[in-house]
Amino acid sequence: MKKRPLILFFIVTILMNVTANLAHPVTPTIIKNLNLNDYMFGAAFASMMFSNFLFSPFWGKRNEYSNSRSTMAICSVGYSIGQLLFAIAKTEQHILGARVFSGVFAGGIFISFLTYLVHVSKEEERGRNLAILAALSSVSSSFGYFIGGMLGEISIMLVFVVQASLLLLCAILFLLVCREDRAIKTKKVSYIQMIKNSNPFAAFLEAKRFINKRFVILFSVCALAYLGNTAFEQCFNYYIKDVFGLTSGYNGTIKAAIGIAALVANATICIWIMRRTNAKKSIIYILLICTVAIFGVSLTTKETSFIGISVFFFAMNAITIPITQDLVSVEAAPSESSIVMGFYNGIKSLGGIFGALAAGMLYTIQPTLPIVFAGIAFFAATIFALVFLWNKPIEAK
Repeated sequence: MKKRPLILFFIVTILMNVTANLAHPVTPTIIKNLNLNDYMFGAAFASMMFSNFLFSPFWGKRNEYSNSRSTMAICSVGYSIGQLLFAIAKTEQHILGARVFSGVFAGGIFISFLTYLVHVSKEEERGRNLAILAALSSVSSSFGYFIGGMLGEISIMLVFVVQASLLLLCAILFLLVCREDRAIKTKKVSYIQMIKNSNPFAAFLEAKRFINKRFVILFSVCALAYLGNTAFEQCFNYYIKDVFGLTSGYNGTIKAAIGIAALVANATICIWIMRRTNAKKSIIYILLICTVAIFGVSLTTKETSFIGISVFFFAMNAITIPITQDLVSVEAAPSESSIVMGFYNGIKSLGGIFGALAAGMLYTIQPTLPIVFAGIAFFAATIFALVFLWNKPIEAK
């Protein structure tokens, strides 16, 4: 078991990331074909994010008492069932229920990826392995969009059949290629007890241990940027189908281009910023560029310029994520880093939920309103980033 090479795990994570993104390019088509309300694109994503947020701590706790490989397998099966429920859903209520069901299990898979790597990696290799996982996830997710879009040109049901089948295959592969990763034997506890110990709001309740003025400002930057990004991304996927009439194949191809652009931006501009510049200053310029790009998208009516500027925005936005995460980690005291990063992840989840909901609701009023909303959120994030630069660090006593 212990001799199973880590490269096999990385190969299965690539397959999982591809599989998890197969249905996204066809979701706008499903909503249009069923003549559902426009807000459903945001409501469906928010539903999945909400159950993901609620159950992620539970799966994290389960990994403490059991092991990551079995959690990945269980969640892959659950996710497969959820996607089949989504495939046969015909009403708004059924779609929302299916997305909630999928979200319960999807979060467990990707949390277990991180837990597994932390458990099986040597301390000196842990950072490198986590970076490899992040890079592979970015590229393979883009390919998932592309493949899903192409399959959607043949049949939407085919997308879900392939996705459900691959999820079941991943469940088997996780059990075959992953090691037994639980480092410490712990007493068995019931699932009811694990649920009681898995309060999703615990990170927010523990914030009183570290929160101060600088953290409030910095987390405002993170929350607003993620709120704006989610609102724009969800609107973008639906807008190009609803307004421009582009099929799932185009959606998948564009998303693949965005993924490649984001990877190049992170591998070049982001690394240069973090190594050669003051990240506190640089994040202001990046957020400002994102703001200008989004407002530029809202003002154009041409298909090519809309897509071109959007790809540029997503590439620039990809840079903000590792930079803000680094700023948060640097600001945290070593003894409180896990609590601070837990709070950071909670903020991102809530930003995703409310960003998707806002995009869906605003779209029903006017299709470009979610884009304007995203631009305002990024502009506000830029202002808070400027305030953070001006605010002096609290001196240690």
